[in-house]
Amino acid sequence: MKYGFIGCGNMGGAIARAMAKATKDFMLTDRSGKAAALAQELGVQYGTNEEAVGCQRVFLGVKPQMMAQVLQPLQPILAEKKPVLITMAAGLTMDAIEKMAGTRVPVIRIMPNTPVAVGKGTILYCCNDLVEDADVEELLSDLRFAGILDPLEENLIDGACTVSGCGPAYAYMFLNALAEGAVACGISREKAQRYAAATMEGAAQMFLTTGQHPDALRDAVCSPGGSTIEGVKVLQQQGFHDAVVAALAAAYKRNLELGK
Repeated sequence: MKYGFIGCGNMGGAIARAMAKATKDFMLTDRSGKAAALAQELGVQYGTNEEAVGCQRVFLGVKPQMMAQVLQPLQPILAEKKPVLITMAAGLTMDAIEKMAGTRVPVIRIMPNTPVAVGKGTILYCCNDLVEDADVEELLSDLRFAGILDPLEENLIDGACTVSGCGPAYAYMFLNALAEGAVACGISREKAQRYAAATMEGAAQMFLTTGQHPDALRDAVCSPGGSTIEGVKVLQQQGFHDAVVAALAAAYKRNLELGK
């Protein structure tokens, strides 16, 4: 088969959902058996780790601290089959994955985020010297319904994923805060959440479409003496900007720790 998934949690499952829109030529595996239901839903196979590493390319949806434990018993098969390993483990370099695999193998490192499941994700990727161009081209084609796919030097991956990989969690927190504020003003929770989500989506699309600096887009909303500037002043006073920057710095530090 084209692809095997070892581990199919939130992130692996999101990628599987996106890939299923392009190809059904893959199998899912996991320790708990929960992926069996997803395999049935997507119309793909469910199997074992040993079967998965017999595929042409293998997604490693395994937590960084568990990667060595998962790969060690698979080393004989990896040495024989030499599949392309596609790792999404935060902090683990491609060299580290090869060492855990016990053999030189092609490795593609990706840093995805959960919105890939709905076609609005971001996947950063890099490759080691054994990866063929054809493997990259086919992978990108099979993930074309995931969202943005962007090549990036490996030394920048851990920093960038604090935005793309961790960012959705922070965005959901902001979405909820916007909705809570609207509820306090008398709007129903259901409507408030929908309004907040649509507003965030629209604001992001404005930036992507116009390319204007975020400050310029913000200023275009803030009429002199109006209501928006009053809210902006409160966010600035409460340390909104600095808190977000500090959150990404903390996430980056943890990424580096996970790679040790």
